[in-house]
Amino acid sequence: MSTEPERSKFRRILLKVSGEALGGGTNGIDSTTVLAFIREIASVYHLGVQVAVVCGGGNIFRGINADRTIDRTIGDAMGMLATMINGLALREFLRAEELPVTVMAAYPIEGIVESFCADRARGLLENRSILILAGGTGLPYFSTDTAAALRALQIQADVLIKATKVDGVYDKDPENYPDAHLYRFLDYNTVLEKDLKVMDAASIALCRDNGLPVQVFNLLKSGNLKKLISGEPIGTLIHPKGISYGG
Repeated sequence: MSTEPERSKFRRILLKVSGEALGGGTNGIDSTTVLAFIREIASVYHLGVQVAVVCGGGNIFRGINADRTIDRTIGDAMGMLATMINGLALREFLRAEELPVTVMAAYPIEGIVESFCADRARGLLENRSILILAGGTGLPYFSTDTAAALRALQIQADVLIKATKVDGVYDKDPENYPDAHLYRFLDYNTVLEKDLKVMDAASIALCRDNGLPVQVFNLLKSGNLKKLISGEPIGTLIHPKGISYGG
């Protein structure tokens, strides 16, 4: 029996999780779901991986779905504030597990959340602090997927990992179509051309233009993140030399 320790194929990752996932599919924050997510993070942190997290805010407020009486720029600002609420919740759950964590946001709230700075963020990661990056990009009309791509590039992450509730990227919704085909590998242009709804076009284009690989996997299956980090073929990989299977 081998006694060789488990290893990660990544040194630094950015993990994108939706607000809906943190809410367990409902509004608000579901503590059972969040705790399971925190334990997934802990499992790879203890392998020596540097971890940053970008969270959405859809479990609290989504700007694009705001009532038409609310200006889009204000709605998006409300959505960015929702991501800060989620970020603070994640911080407290991580602290409860005795893990070091820092919340940074696109714009600061004095005494609560510090402003994002790429140099400081990289330094914190090097010093083994988990980062929660909230507030989106700080600008309206940009999704938290785009924020995740931007922050991943700014912190020089090896990969952007998109956590979802399905096993990867499909050619159609697997919850409605039993014959949906799971792609194991894709290139960026195929994702854009086929309009596969894994992330918005701006975020995929940003990853493509900077050669940042994107790994899509099912967050709800316990142990999946550790398996992915250890090199097991989990989910869908989107990268410059991707091979598109099926359709």
